[in-house]
Amino acid sequence: MRSLRAILRLIDLLHEAGVAGIVRPACPRCHRVVRIDKPLDGQRVCRNCIAKSRFEECVRCGARREPATRNAEGRPLCPSCLVRDPANLETCVVCGESRMVNSRTADGPVCPNCRPLPILLCSICGRTAPCMLSKLTGLPRCGGCDRRQARCTVCGRMRGIHSGTADAPVCGPCTTTDAELWRPCPTCGQAERLHAPGPCPRCTLKQRLHELFADDTGSINPQLQSLHDALVDTERAGTAMRWLSKGIVSTVLSDLGSGRRPLTHEALDELPEGKVVEHIRSVLVATGVLPRRDEQMVRLERHVKDLVASHATAEGRKILHRYATWHLLRRLRRRSRGKEITHYQLAGARQHLRAAVHLLDWFEEQNLTLSTCRQADLERWMTSDDVRHLREASHFVRWALSQKIARDLSFPAERWNGPSQAMDDEARWDTARRLLHDDTLKPEDRLAGLLLLLYAQWPAAISRLTVGHIQETDGAVRIRLGAVPVELPAPVADLARQQVVARRSHAVLGQTESSWLFPGGQPGRPISAWAMGERLRKLGIRLAEARSTALFQLATELPAAVLARTLGIDITVAVKWQRAAAGDWAAYAAEISRRSAPLTNPLAHDTEQGTR
Repeated sequence: MRSLRAILRLIDLLHEAGVAGIVRPACPRCHRVVRIDKPLDGQRVCRNCIAKSRFEECVRCGARREPATRNAEGRPLCPSCLVRDPANLETCVVCGESRMVNSRTADGPVCPNCRPLPILLCSICGRTAPCMLSKLTGLPRCGGCDRRQARCTVCGRMRGIHSGTADAPVCGPCTTTDAELWRPCPTCGQAERLHAPGPCPRCTLKQRLHELFADDTGSINPQLQSLHDALVDTERAGTAMRWLSKGIVSTVLSDLGSGRRPLTHEALDELPEGKVVEHIRSVLVATGVLPRRDEQMVRLERHVKDLVASHATAEGRKILHRYATWHLLRRLRRRSRGKEITHYQLAGARQHLRAAVHLLDWFEEQNLTLSTCRQADLERWMTSDDVRHLREASHFVRWALSQKIARDLSFPAERWNGPSQAMDDEARWDTARRLLHDDTLKPEDRLAGLLLLLYAQWPAAISRLTVGHIQETDGAVRIRLGAVPVELPAPVADLARQQVVARRSHAVLGQTESSWLFPGGQPGRPISAWAMGERLRKLGIRLAEARSTALFQLATELPAAVLARTLGIDITVAVKWQRAAAGDWAAYAAEISRRSAPLTNPLAHDTEQGTR
């Protein structure tokens, strides 16, 4: 066996040296022409087939892969779970998150996302941004250009860009024609930067996808053909290969391709909940394999079902089912008007359900029900130390009264009398100036922050903007936040134009043409409201305080009807803010009017034009 291994190594060396007549043998199991030197069942096979022969189910994620290690009980752990094990993570001194260590500084460990990069002038796009030095040209290249794929102006192929300019990009092989660096792929013949013998990353990806999607006859399920083509044509083949090796991705796709798992949403619902399964579903939806559905509503319906089933009493389960199904869910569907509900709407419905469960549990402890409870009992709960979710509980009690489930009960209404948090208008304008002029910040973060600070838009509303909301006519850029478009000031308009052109999804798998102004991490979907809020918080923006301050100032200067039509808020909300600004907050409004405004009110011009 040792002599056979030496012969195989000699054949590889002769082939690399270009000796004529030398044919490399294929792996007897997978039939790929790669290096074979590992013994298995009396044959020499490739490393990939050795790994497949050692597959075990990971005790954490359930993926079938070659174990990287074993836990204290001797059960297998896959490489991904080993890397993510808390024992192998450290707290990054920049972001404060527990992550893998990329480098160590005098202050402590730094994760890969926070590694410091110098601020340089990108040699390709000309932007001043954090840049890395290209190994081919030695010139600075920003992160966007490093990930960018375009059609090379020299060879005409769609490749990663290494030099040239944004208008005339040049790929790697055309940048340097070094034969030692760029070698032809043995499968497709294209010049690639091959780090090991064997096919290039894209050919490897094609082989891997055929293994996953092909059935017993070697053909691909027609329903999965669009997914197969989208993954084959993805911009970065290496990233796609890493995604296929993550968790249970390859297992799920193989089951779908072979027919062991039906190609339906219900079949995916049977898998353990997690981000990996969510991403698999989003890829299937974005490529047209599965129909689109409201995932937030599905989660809420599942939560309602579990919550109702877990309640102790039959009467309580019946009341919770009526309240959740025929009131909360029905109201959400009516308000969404066929659109997908947001994360905050989901969280609000869950909060109302928790309040109802908490109140019913307290009634049960006191040997009471909604029908036997009296006002004195309700007030005893409201003044007890165990009271929680008081505002949401009042909503539940009023619903029970309207449905004749309870009687002779009253719950004090909470009247909104203005912002409850302190407002700092100077800090708001200081932050707006920084977002307008600080080129080191990401353009999408600057635009989103200015939409909050100047136009009082919540992260949920910002995240769901599309390119159709941005309109450019006669050199003026307008954004449609409500029924009436608002003209953007010049600096904000430049950021909006840049975002429309340069917007890029964080998802590179199943990439589809998306209309979202702020694409998210899942293909074909916008950034989540929570993720948008986190990005704004990292800019030092306190969301609720900044929006209240912006909305208060706008309410002092604009009529309620104009405020509602331009900002896309309900007229009742606009009226309440105008009353607050003109009532108890009159002294503050007078002080605002005496100040010299650092920036012109961005809505003032449009308001004057609209009211004439």
